[in-house]
Amino acid sequence: MQTLAYPCCEKCNHTASTPCRDYIKCRVEGPLCHDDPDCKQKRQDFLAKMYDPEGLTKQILICTGTGCVSSGSQRLIELVREELVKRNLDETVRVRSTGCHGFCEQGPIVIIEPDKTFYTKVKPSDITEIIETDIVGGNKVDRLLYRDPVSGESAVTYETVNFYAKQNRIILNNCGQINPERISQYMAKKGYQALEKVLQTMKPEEVIEEVKKAGLRGRGGAGFPTWLKWNLCRKAQGDKKYVICNADEGDPGAFMDRSVLEGDPHAVIEGMLIGAYAIGADEGYVYCRAEYPLAIERLKIAISQAEKNGLLGKNILNSGFNFHLKIKAGAGAFVCGEETALIASIEGKRGMPKVRPPYPAEKGLWGKPTNINNVETWANVPHILRNGADWYCQFGTPKSKGTKIFALTGKVNNTGLVEVPMGISLREIIFDIGGGIKGNHTFKAVQIGGPSGGCIPEELLDLPVDFDSLSEVGAMIGSGGLVILDDTTCMVDIARFFLTFTQKESCGKCTPCREGTKRMLEILTRITKGEGKPEDLENLETLAGVIKKTSLCGLGQTSPNPVLATLRYFREEYEIHIREKRCPAHACTALLQYHIDNEKCKRCGVCAKNCPVGCIFGDKNNPYEIDSQNCIQCHTCIDKCKFKAITVS
Repeated sequence: MQTLAYPCCEKCNHTASTPCRDYIKCRVEGPLCHDDPDCKQKRQDFLAKMYDPEGLTKQILICTGTGCVSSGSQRLIELVREELVKRNLDETVRVRSTGCHGFCEQGPIVIIEPDKTFYTKVKPSDITEIIETDIVGGNKVDRLLYRDPVSGESAVTYETVNFYAKQNRIILNNCGQINPERISQYMAKKGYQALEKVLQTMKPEEVIEEVKKAGLRGRGGAGFPTWLKWNLCRKAQGDKKYVICNADEGDPGAFMDRSVLEGDPHAVIEGMLIGAYAIGADEGYVYCRAEYPLAIERLKIAISQAEKNGLLGKNILNSGFNFHLKIKAGAGAFVCGEETALIASIEGKRGMPKVRPPYPAEKGLWGKPTNINNVETWANVPHILRNGADWYCQFGTPKSKGTKIFALTGKVNNTGLVEVPMGISLREIIFDIGGGIKGNHTFKAVQIGGPSGGCIPEELLDLPVDFDSLSEVGAMIGSGGLVILDDTTCMVDIARFFLTFTQKESCGKCTPCREGTKRMLEILTRITKGEGKPEDLENLETLAGVIKKTSLCGLGQTSPNPVLATLRYFREEYEIHIREKRCPAHACTALLQYHIDNEKCKRCGVCAKNCPVGCIFGDKNNPYEIDSQNCIQCHTCIDKCKFKAITVS
């Protein structure tokens, strides 16, 4: 690990030849320059040079988030270094490993600074050309530049890519810029300045008040005011208190928390330090699912670096404040995202929710007052305390301040992580940032909030994305999943898919969730098979109401949301499945009927030869027909027919 050292002012007796081994000691052990602005500026200038040293002509930033690593970005770093050494450029060109840049489907991503040249889908075979053409020759490798899927125009820098144009990257800003395994690079971006400010100039009550003024609400899904949570825990009676970071991100397709931990782990640690100081806690846990090995590894490195530099442990910044941080790897149960189930898991028990009250703020981990926030919430805290509540309030809406990170997936041209100001419309996210719907298909709905969220139809696309507006239409922000659905998606089947997930993830402790979701799933499955009954829709709504009102935890209470939302906005699609025994989207295989158009059919016999169950009959003299009783709806005949003679109804 790189040890921090920099020349301070003469008053501290620390110079370039005898630098501070620990930047903190220079700040707090030199009383003559404790508040000397020149000393502080020299320190920041030195850290900035560590991040962006003088004498460099260019820097090559290579994404090493999970997505790009799985596509071979680590090998790219090795090849770049080899090429630079061959050409004697290693002294003037630096290679930097960074966290996720967000545009995951375009990875591996390589950015050349200071030009901000944005290369996508880079392969090992491209490295020599990048070095020769760009680094040495000063020209762009045109074929590696991002091209808009609609216009076909190329974008030289990432700032000109539509995917980034309407984003407001606060939490994700460092993720594509700094090496997450170098504490010095985090500090060069003003890291830990908020902690320094808090411990040296603010009382715990003042910290909570600043968070209150900022209007920060929990980013884990419910949107509960963060300051109120902190205040309840601070006022709770107890000689021992805990803070926990919930990184158990379990929604299908969601990877916001993982990317923040992989790309900017010190921001989460700093946020937890500030929260612990405000609450009066001296110990904390990061509960991260074991399926995130890279996030856990980088978090371990960050904790070790913070400890060695006096930012974790005893007497932090010579303030008398102590805080120790540990990591708990979760086993991947979705229910452990619920606070009391998460606490039970840390204690070594089976992850099952408890009846509340008492709430964790009163009686949490090992019976002590405990505050739990998710990764994104903690990562917001340093920005608020460093820049002030007024600065933070310029983003978002009056009731939903700041930004929100979403995992944009599904039938959309641009997929990946996006950070947008609260209040932006769904239309802007999907069509401006997301680049619109793939292929020649049309937008149908957006599933927001994962298994606990709801489906929003086209007529509500101009709805602002904030906690209250979404709640009014039967949806929720949740942890931040955005799945875009097109006209090939069956809304009955999508409701069945999400309910299947929550039903499997139910811990089984309470009857409404355990049995109610099973009965709802049985009804939905029957409907998708053409066995639905008219009374099924009323039964679904009745069951959903009971489950929402009587389930023990948030998993059960929100599990019917996808069903209720699709019934609310796409009821006709349910009725067609029941009344006409067909799926308008041609997605429910049990309801599909395959037909051969004899006018288009050339009687080549290819469909019959490739049918895996031999249910297509005919010859050169007799029209080919499909035995619908034995057809397994595998779609092979359509894929093999060159004349488009086979249709589905």
